[in-house]
Amino acid sequence: MRVLGIDPGSRVTGFGVVDVKGPDVTYVAAGTIRAIDGGEMPARLKRIYDGICEIVETHSPDVMCVEEVFVANNPRSALVLGQARGVILCAGANHELPVFEYAAREIKQALVGKGSADKSQVGHMVRVLLGLTKAPATDAADALACAICHSHTERYNSRVSAS
Repeated sequence: MRVLGIDPGSRVTGFGVVDVKGPDVTYVAAGTIRAIDGGEMPARLKRIYDGICEIVETHSPDVMCVEEVFVANNPRSALVLGQARGVILCAGANHELPVFEYAAREIKQALVGKGSADKSQVGHMVRVLLGLTKAPATDAADALACAICHSHTERYNSRVSAS
């Protein structure tokens, strides 16, 4: 199974692609989609949508997983991030991908064992679990973490349903 993980952002959206075979998770690709600096929101959203579509067409994932966004203090930020998530979810749906969503705490728990882990701990575990020589940039590492979380969740769910 090939998993595309997404860390949504209105300016920088991280992506990570992993292959999963049994308990093995292998790095395929990771990077970021950078929206147009200072651009109008419709143009930024189009860049995110087009970027996700290009990644899906290039890497042919079987599923997409997206980090849920939590913004407690700033309603405007929450709305802008919601719009970015909307185009990401739409891109997945338009490519007929099953889309799964995970809370940041859930992802951190799956990788680090602690839902309150910081970004450096997540990056370190992504590097270790994927056998990389160095941790990817933060947004890409968060996206890979989401993909790894999905692989762990699917493996757990398949064990539970088999029992």
